[in-house]
Amino acid sequence: MFTPHSFGLALVMMVTAAICWGSWANTFKGVKRYRFELFYWDYAIGIFLLALALAFTMGSTDNGPASFINNVKSADAGNIGWVLLAGVIFNLANLLLMAGIDLVGLATAFPVSIGIALVVGVVLSYVQEHRGNLNMLTAGILCAVAAVILDGKAYGELKTGKSATRRGLFICVVAGVLMGLWAPFSTRALTHGNTLGPYSVAVFLCGGALLSCFIWNFYFMKHPLVGEPVDFRDFFRGPTHGHVLGLVGGAIWSTGLVFDLVAAHFTGISISYAIGQSAPMVAALWGIFAWKEFAGANRRAKVYLALMFVFYILAILLVARANTAS
Repeated sequence: MFTPHSFGLALVMMVTAAICWGSWANTFKGVKRYRFELFYWDYAIGIFLLALALAFTMGSTDNGPASFINNVKSADAGNIGWVLLAGVIFNLANLLLMAGIDLVGLATAFPVSIGIALVVGVVLSYVQEHRGNLNMLTAGILCAVAAVILDGKAYGELKTGKSATRRGLFICVVAGVLMGLWAPFSTRALTHGNTLGPYSVAVFLCGGALLSCFIWNFYFMKHPLVGEPVDFRDFFRGPTHGHVLGLVGGAIWSTGLVFDLVAAHFTGISISYAIGQSAPMVAALWGIFAWKEFAGANRRAKVYLALMFVFYILAILLVARANTAS
């Protein structure tokens, strides 16, 4: 399988992953008057197909033991199960994140959700394995929490309904908690027993996400968080560009997943995790400058946003330093 052989190439892959993760939601924003529950079917298909395509190309450059098929054959069945479970949890979190984007926009939903996910992920990682500088980790967590609060306060300054704001932010918080829960399961499959390789993890995680759509997405179609219930037949009546953008959005996210996992094979999971958490900054920039989500915001909102960026960057740096400190 292909893996980077220098830190420079691994860094490029990790930065590309962060850009992909922070940019895929633009495809949903680009579809007007199209429900996210319907968009999500194409998105879920897109993440799985791209992961499978990369597994049979980049992940199968030879017929060695690390190649995709041989790796799956030799891996513990329990590790496959853990990754499928990670995909199920991720999918629920991502559906809630999309509902949050629908309610409060990219510039708010991503930093709030992934900021909470960063806190949950760091705490769980430390509980599982007392690794890293505790003082730096604590400071990183506090900075992440401050960034989340500041982003929420910035959105609260906009002239929107208070109930919609509270509901949207609550959904983002729940999405963030769940988003922080799936990574330990996939990490276990990469590090325990007869492990799965990065390409195999991507395929089974995306496969678990796609299969769980028949639970989570059907539920949200019947009991929507935003708008009225929708019928599955509406999916087939959807606009062609909506289907295309859904597949493209899934492919973008899946590219980020594979690149991050493959780079982690060289640099270690801690570094790739920390760099990947910069994705919300990318999403926030899209939301602010491309989609004008804070157009007309007052000076206080802009100050909150600026401080949010500062505290989020500090959180990432502190967590990265804590995990690499001896």
